[in-house]
Amino acid sequence: MFAFERGGILITSDIEGRAREIETSLSPLRTVLFMREDFKIEDAKEVIGEAYKSEENTKTLILGAKSFTIPAQNALLKILEEPPRNIVFILIAPNKSTFLPTVRSRLNLTQEHTQRHFEPLSITLKNLDLASLFAFVKENERLKKHEAKALLEQIVYHAIHIEKLPLSASQLEGLEKGIRLVELNSRFQSVLVMILMNFIREVKRGR
Repeated sequence: MFAFERGGILITSDIEGRAREIETSLSPLRTVLFMREDFKIEDAKEVIGEAYKSEENTKTLILGAKSFTIPAQNALLKILEEPPRNIVFILIAPNKSTFLPTVRSRLNLTQEHTQRHFEPLSITLKNLDLASLFAFVKENERLKKHEAKALLEQIVYHAIHIEKLPLSASQLEGLEKGIRLVELNSRFQSVLVMILMNFIREVKRGR
């Protein structure tokens, strides 16, 4: 159970919904929501400015985003460790790995276990050819980091649970490497081509 009044980190797939629920549950005490797609350094500065506005009663600052940049997290470290009087912080994100260990060490973390739902892929992996591969890459070339990681997870789910493919060691290694490269801000089109080419190679080996 997440202790709203004490603050902390909440891991959930429903960032917006849970933020609104927490806001309602804390009424009539004041809450300020900072809902972003990607939480950046300028957002952290805005939060810090709000935190230092004096309050007679408890004020809760709710920071919700699909990803928090490293500079933003570093900027928040000091104020999370020593918050101003009557200020409580709640950070909400979809994955625990979003947060630096230094941030996680300063706040209690609660993880809500919700079943992931994946939309069907627009390609068939067991019959993949170069034309459909490059069309799929083109379709997904402008994804943000969290969207890119989600697509790679979707490919894994689709391969195992929908097409029931026996993934080879090279395919699994390629998927793991792809996720690491996305974390390092590598060009996602190249990562996606690398991963999907492994499926084409397996198709050729099976013929």
